Amino acid sequence: QVQLVESGGGLVQAGGSLRLSCAASGGPFNTYGMAWFRQAPGKERDIVAAINWRGTWIYYVDSVKGRFTISRDNAKATVYLQMNSLKAEDTAVYYCAGSESTLGLLERERYDYWGQGTQVTVSS
Repeated sequence: QVQLVESGGGLVQAGGSLRLSCAASGGPFNTYGMAWFRQAPGKERDIVAAINWRGTWIYYVDSVKGRFTISRDNAKATVYLQMNSLKAEDTAVYYCAGSESTLGLLERERYDYWGQGTQVTVSS
């Protein structure tokens, strides 16, 4: 059974940085498309960034371009989200997700595995 475990969330001041990690186990991580989603109170769970299995295709939502960086280390079965210049509007629960599909990685429904989420709070 595939498990995804996020870590690295916390409270940070606006302008600060955090690095989220998502460790995978129980499946062939190096074949999965991976993504980070976030969900703020009362809002939908939306994609933030995605990366294909080889790391040759990367997507960012416009609001985080230039500030966030997604990366993966297949040898460690881990995906990362480096978040810089954080803003109050980045406050949300961040979820790691894995997809067995090679297509449609922008669609939430394509993701087969989800972590439990980690809270990121940015104070202004």
